[in-house]
Amino acid sequence: MNAKERIVVKVGSNVLTRADGKLNVSRMSELTDQIAWLRAQGYDVILVSSGAVAGGRGELSVDHRLDSVEQRQLFSAVGQVKLIGLYYDLFREWGIPVGQVLTMKENFEPGEQFKNQRACMEVMLENGVLPIVNENDTVCITELMFTDNDELSGLIAQMMGASTLILLSNIDGIFTGAPDDPHSELIREVPAGTDLSQFIQKKHSEAGRGGMESKYATATHMAQRGIRVVIANGTRPGILQALMEGEDDIPHTAFVPITTKSTH
Repeated sequence: MNAKERIVVKVGSNVLTRADGKLNVSRMSELTDQIAWLRAQGYDVILVSSGAVAGGRGELSVDHRLDSVEQRQLFSAVGQVKLIGLYYDLFREWGIPVGQVLTMKENFEPGEQFKNQRACMEVMLENGVLPIVNENDTVCITELMFTDNDELSGLIAQMMGASTLILLSNIDGIFTGAPDDPHSELIREVPAGTDLSQFIQKKHSEAGRGGMESKYATATHMAQRGIRVVIANGTRPGILQALMEGEDDIPHTAFVPITTKSTH
């Protein structure tokens, strides 16, 4: 890739949380270092980060029963403050200013909200600010919600004209069977138009709403729109640097984008 290309990095809750469900600050720090490296190479980077609900759950001890919507609203409201505060402190060590973008589905429909959101993020990038994007969980419930942040990151990549979308999970990519089955093989490259639905397990992690099914759907959708998508393991040290430097031995699944030539 050439300098000044735009990259969207999506980090899932299963990467950002510890075994006890609280935010993994050490891993956040390691990912921050990698994103700082990407920027130092001249790339424009947009970070789509989960983790607000986990952050809030780690801060609060609720002594009465809450339904699922109330939990999501409460924990995300408290946790988003903690999440962006941690990112602020970590990126500040690199001299990188950050800006928070909380969004919802209706902001991606044609109209003023779409234009305003895109303009806001463009001016942030133009002035060296790293946009950190998450769904506004305090108001996005039921039909207003994105499927998950995989879907959101794809919409951001398309909106902002990114060349590459990197989806970081706690799994190396798409396998021909269960990832923990020694007979399963990692599918390293997916040519345009290839159907992998037979290999997709329809379940999601305990930490987040997404799963490989949503990552596959997002990757297929974005590859059809000319965006290269990589699914990789965000718990591997130095994963972003290894991917961008093209290290062949790093496990991942890459979706080859459809390219179209203009007839004019």
